[in-house]
Amino acid sequence: MEPVLSSLMQPTGAPSVLESTFAEAVEGADQEDEVSARLLDAAYEQFCRMGVKRSTMTDVARLAGVSRITVYRRFATKDQLVEQVVRREFRRYFGRFIVDIQQAETVADRVVLGFVSSLGALRRNRLIGGLMAVEPDAVVPSMTSDGGRTLAVVRQFVASRLRQEQRAGNIADDVRVDLVAEMMVRVSLSFLVTPSHVIDLDDDAQLREVARRFLVPMLTGGRQGE
Repeated sequence: MEPVLSSLMQPTGAPSVLESTFAEAVEGADQEDEVSARLLDAAYEQFCRMGVKRSTMTDVARLAGVSRITVYRRFATKDQLVEQVVRREFRRYFGRFIVDIQQAETVADRVVLGFVSSLGALRRNRLIGGLMAVEPDAVVPSMTSDGGRTLAVVRQFVASRLRQEQRAGNIADDVRVDLVAEMMVRVSLSFLVTPSHVIDLDDDAQLREVARRFLVPMLTGGRQGE
């Protein structure tokens, strides 16, 4: 089976599943019917317990208390089921992220909170964090060896939030938000996929200090990139 997140990327020019997930989170979309939600819940539990590679559609059907045929009627392949489970987790994560940053009073506080909550939410997520710990070969290649598509999608999301701040007058007009978003996402991704021997990623106080010292100053404008 291909890396878990690879199925979330579409060919160049077409919207990716992650991009759609961003939109769904913003709009609060929830299109799951009762049976599909039940199957996704069962698949989530199964993947958390046994991992994706060791799980089968039969396992999911058994845990959900339905027939194998019912699973295949909703999800034609295991890859499709995995995609939908991971997609739902990202939708929940982005929805939570949007709510969290709204609680901060300043743009600096939102950057700090976003950085800390992003790392914490993904690393502590039972499915995504668990896969990265137990089956890193199923997740990490999709984030680092896909020609930059995963990074680009997340960068677009971060850049869109920074543009909102810029339009509101909270960030200087000369700040290159795409460049700032790129740097912020790359820093976050590096911590996510590579353990640090300097910073305790489970220490939110340390992560807040990193964000304030190195990420927030990127919002001050000036002669960036020159």
